[in-house]
Order: sequence, then structure tokens, then C-alpha cells
Amino acid sequence: MAGRNVIVSGAASGIGFACADALLKQGDNVCAVDITPVAREKLAISGENFIEVKTDVGDATQCAAAVDACVRKFGKVDALIHMAAIHSTELWRDIDAARLDRVLHVNVTGTFLMAQACAFAMEKTGGGAMVFATSGSINLSGVGGHGRGDTAYVASKAGIIGLTRALSRCFAPLKIRVNAVSPGSTHTAMTADYSAEAVKGAGQRSLAGRMGEAPEIAAAALFLISKEASFVYGDIIAVNGGSTFGI
Repeated sequence: MAGRNVIVSGAASGIGFACADALLKQGDNVCAVDITPVAREKLAISGENFIEVKTDVGDATQCAAAVDACVRKFGKVDALIHMAAIHSTELWRDIDAARLDRVLHVNVTGTFLMAQACAFAMEKTGGGAMVFATSGSINLSGVGGHGRGDTAYVASKAGIIGLTRALSRCFAPLKIRVNAVSPGSTHTAMTADYSAEAVKGAGQRSLAGRMGEAPEIAAAALFLISKEASFVYGDIIAVNGGSTFGI
């Protein structure tokens, strides 16, 4: 499976970083996309298998430029793992229209724009695979505060499910598979400021009794772009330690 050309958004930290690291370790080429710098020294970069493109995923021109950079460097785009997102933990009383629009724009519009740019490239070379990131918060819901996603964040992640299903149908004729992972609470930069109580609560809500680790989510994302997942279309794979059941 080595040697694929994969764009990873949100590659500077968390699950995106874990995806980039795992891909490089197995011999794939990675185009790392993020608005902040990637800690290249922590990645298994070997020779010419890595490029980094500073990108605001909410900007269509920048998304297209990132895809073009990948094509120029590696020849084509085989897969997109889109993990770029922003978190939001405000109480409903404090969320205004500007904040809601910002979260929806980065998380939902940004996902669409990266997928659209990649699809234009993939259809020229015989197809590919895409993986988006929704969230287990849409099942348990979040009210914000104390380290929990708020209504804006939950709404944006629910939107990703709609995008996954719609784009899966749109892109299937182009031989492009689209799926999503739905992580439970995971140790990343987004959750770094969780209080001890919030971390404990997140663990107690899962059958695993703990929060997840970024490489565990990355493993599912890598499966979904692999040939082993060739018959998986438009699906949402929960990777949440069993927190779907709730406690």
C-alpha cells in the first residue's frame, strides 16, 4: 500500500499529525496542509516524500493551490484525509452569529472546499479516496463549557455527515470513495485545556474507560483510504471506545 500521494489537512497537530506520521512511516508521500507550521522534525520524513503547504481551508483559492502543489510534487492526488477543524466550547448564551458562522465556515465549508479541489484533480487520474472527520459529540451532544463542544461545534460536525453522504454519491461516478471517521473524546490540542474532571467524565462515558489517542483515530482513517476498504462508501466509522452507548 506504500507510495500513495495523500493530502492531510490539519496536519500540524492532533489526529491530522498522527495521520501524516503514520503515512510517512509506511512509505507514502504526504502533502501536509495546515494554517500553522508542522513540526517536521517529529515526522518520519525520508528524502522527497513530504511537502508542507500553508493553507486556510476556508479559502477556495488556497485549497486549490494546495492540491496543485501536491500534483506538481508527486504527480497526482490519490487520497485526502481532511482533519482540519476548529473547536468551540462556548455556552449557548454567549454564541453570536459571527462565532457560529466562523465554526461552520471552517469545519463544514472548509471540508467541502478541500474535497472539491481534490475531486477536480482525482477525476483526471482515475479516482481516489477521501476521509472526513465528524465527531461523537453529535450523539451525546454538547452544551459547551468545561471542555465540551458547544452547539456550534456539534452543528458543524453534524454537517460533515451530510457532506460525507452527499459527496459520496456525487463522487462515486468518478471512482472517488468518500467516508468519515467519528472520533470520541481524544487527547489532542483541542482537548488539552480540559479540566481533570472533564477528562475523567469523557473516559467514564466510554466502554474503554478512557479518552482516545490520536494514532487510534488515524489508524481508522488510513484503513478507509486503503484498498481493503474498497467496498466502503458514504459510511461513518465510529472510533470512540464505545461511547456511542453513553453512560
